[in-house]
This record gives sequence, structure tokens and C-alpha cells, in this order.
Amino acid sequence: MLYAEDEPDDLFFMRYVWELAGIANPLVEFQDSREAMDYLAGKGEFADRKKHPLPCLLLLDLNLPGKSGFDLLRWIRNQPGLVSLPVIVVSGSNQESDVEKAQALGIADYIIKPSSVVHLEKIVREKLERWLPTDER
Repeated sequence: MLYAEDEPDDLFFMRYVWELAGIANPLVEFQDSREAMDYLAGKGEFADRKKHPLPCLLLLDLNLPGKSGFDLLRWIRNQPGLVSLPVIVVSGSNQESDVEKAQALGIADYIIKPSSVVHLEKIVREKLERWLPTDER
């Protein structure tokens, strides 16, 4: 699974919750859209798909440096091999316009970043069945 997030604390907490939930599939983390695009496109150091397989899920922050999460999401939806990649937005924005814009770009879910790791764990555990088939955890 890919996680595009630039905030170190948010990366740490998601990693921790992933561990608590017992998800064996590791999070591959990127702090900007460009690097995530390179990974998804198999460019440069990410060309070896055995070493850098396509993810089964992308967790995406909307507020990323450089190209935004929306830019990354638009790019993904225009890549024939990635059109069906499930994208879960994990954002601090509770703006209805952001939710609607993300939904129009075909996201699978939109999570507003909770203020506690306990709440984040609860959200992940509740939604895990919808996000990932059992064989991909």
C-alpha cells in the first residue's frame, strides 16, 4: 500500500495504527506527489516491479508539497493501468467542496484526520473490510 503524506506525525501514527490492526501489507510512504507518481509509473529506481510492486491501495493526503493530492489523483485516473486503484483520502480538510471534488475523481473513501491515534485506529479497523480484501492484508 502507498501512503502519500508529508506530515511526519501523521506518517508515524498511520504506521502505528497499521501495526496495531495487524495489517501485514506494509505502507510504502512518499512525502510528495512527484515521487508517488514515479513509483506508480515504474520510473527510475521504481522500474523493478518485483521490488516495487503496484499497490493494492493508496492512502492520500490532499495537502502535499508541489503537486497537490488532487493533482496526483487526477493523474492516477488518467493512467490506464491505475484507473481502478482504490484511493482513500486521509485529509485534515472537512470542506464539503474538497470531499465532492475528491468523490468526482473516483475515490473509494474520504477520512478526516482524527485528533487521536485511538480514533484513527477505530476508523481503520472499521473500514478495513471495505478497503482491502482479506487476502491483501
